[in-house]
Amino acid sequence: MNTKRLSITSIGLSALLIIGLYLTSLYNFLLFHTLVEIFSIVIAYSIFVLAWNSQRWLDNNYLLFIGIAYLFVGGVDLLHTFSYGGLQIFTSYDSNLPTQLWIAGRYLQATSLLIAPFFMHRKLNPHWILAGYAVVTGLLVASIFGGIFPTSYIEGVGLTPFKKISEYIISLILILAIWTLWQEEHHFDPRVLRWLILSLVFTIGSELAFTFYIGVYDFSNLIGHYFKIAAFYLIYKALIQTGLRDPYALMFHNLNRSRERWMWPGH
Repeated sequence: MNTKRLSITSIGLSALLIIGLYLTSLYNFLLFHTLVEIFSIVIAYSIFVLAWNSQRWLDNNYLLFIGIAYLFVGGVDLLHTFSYGGLQIFTSYDSNLPTQLWIAGRYLQATSLLIAPFFMHRKLNPHWILAGYAVVTGLLVASIFGGIFPTSYIEGVGLTPFKKISEYIISLILILAIWTLWQEEHHFDPRVLRWLILSLVFTIGSELAFTFYIGVYDFSNLIGHYFKIAAFYLIYKALIQTGLRDPYALMFHNLNRSRERWMWPGH
């Protein structure tokens, strides 16, 4: 009964959130965009904080690798948020800047999700991974502000072929990420695995939605941000909520499986 009430409450709150954000977008799209990005940035940083402070107890390195990656994904998304037209922070740039930062952030996110499962059974030096991501992210940001990164948006024209093709490439990387994650499904609690895969599916939906808009305030842009909210909410449930409420399901899943095999060798 309590579980049913919690589900009804979650559905109700989600519906209110969706309606509230939609009304916000009608009033001021810039405010809507900022709220969505702050939501995802807070979750990205929270994943890092949880993973970094739990590393001594983790029985695989997937969470730690993802946590470090999302620290920098969140950083690029923060720059993307600040660069959006209307905030008047980067005044000498047009709408190409936030679009470039978006693409850079998504490449960083998708590639990290693809290679993360390969670190489950390998030794990982978190300080080297942190340094590596700092270098890669720094080069990406420098290439954007230095005019080297390919043009992604042209005022009055819309998305460039590079941007559209990149969204499809990123979607393909995410599909491969689902496959690599599924290959390691026995190392995940079923709930965690389900939420992670659903998060990747919504991320793919977000990327595809962002291939259609002409202006940065278009309806497909709105839908893409709704999908981004769903994707980050699901990864929040998989990694943060589970890590805090049921740490054994996230951090010690392999230990639990080994203990069950020892207790019930025939299963």
